[in-house]
Amino acid sequence: MSITFRILGTAGRDNALLVKVDSGQAIEHLLFDCGDGCLSELALADILAVDHLLFSHLHMDHVGGFDSFFRCVFNRNTRPNRIWGPPETARILQHRFQGFLWNLHEEMSASWFVSDIHPGRIRTTRYELREAFAVAHEEGVQSYERTLLEGAGFLIEAVTMDHRTPAMAYLIREKARRNIDTSRLASLSLRPGPWLKELKKSPTASDHMVIDGVEHSMDELLKALVVETPGESLAYLTDFLLDEPALDRLSDALRGCGTIICEGQYRHADLELARKHFHMTTVLSATLAKRAGVKELLLFHLSDRYLPEDWIEMLRDARQVFPNTHYAPQWSLEPNA
Repeated sequence: MSITFRILGTAGRDNALLVKVDSGQAIEHLLFDCGDGCLSELALADILAVDHLLFSHLHMDHVGGFDSFFRCVFNRNTRPNRIWGPPETARILQHRFQGFLWNLHEEMSASWFVSDIHPGRIRTTRYELREAFAVAHEEGVQSYERTLLEGAGFLIEAVTMDHRTPAMAYLIREKARRNIDTSRLASLSLRPGPWLKELKKSPTASDHMVIDGVEHSMDELLKALVVETPGESLAYLTDFLLDEPALDRLSDALRGCGTIICEGQYRHADLELARKHFHMTTVLSATLAKRAGVKELLLFHLSDRYLPEDWIEMLRDARQVFPNTHYAPQWSLEPNA
């Protein structure tokens, strides 16, 4: 398993995040937000491969590039078309779907599923290309706590934050990896065989397992032979108020996360302005990283109210709190020593 990612867009402009999760059997592609111009960096094959588009919220700097995405995939029926976002996502995107002339669509069959994430529940709406997206088909409501969806070997969690409108914080976690420590077989007088694969794959399939004609306790086999290693994890955080209650709540949700990709909108000297607009400063982003015990902080979504030399100083400020803080490497904004 592995999680790889790429921050799209440039410093001071709209941004997005492309994530690939490789389970060893399949690769799932996740796109977080869709800022203006961000998809111009991607090959058509990368856009066509997106399995889920997840919006933090629907302000124009996060949805401005949606038409480019939709133009590539509007009639895709080779995989499900799934979009997620805070309340009102389905309503807003139906307007985007219908913002074109449709007169050659009757024989096309693509379906689009848009899920509005409310606290504790998810409401999904389906739209059909053959209907020119005119009808909002209710697909039902399901409850959830933190886990939004489950893919091949990974989970996506969502936490609702406050941007004077609901904004979603997302966390991608690989499921724990199960490996067999074959060096312990001899101590149990066991020989390798196909049963090891079954033990690794379905450890709760039964209470006992028969190996070479002898019945063994599944619980004892698991304790003796299976080693669990936590998977990789990545968070996408942007556009919300990070006051003390929010810091406490989100720090708990992100505990031990590997990398967080977090907005760096304001310098800390402009804290009151950041709070007024329900944004973060780079120092607040670094404080969150420190409290959550993450490994790395990548700042993005920089405000163009500042000059490049200001961005460098803002990074230095963040590093005073959390040293392992960087910008996207392609932005070439690392300060001189």
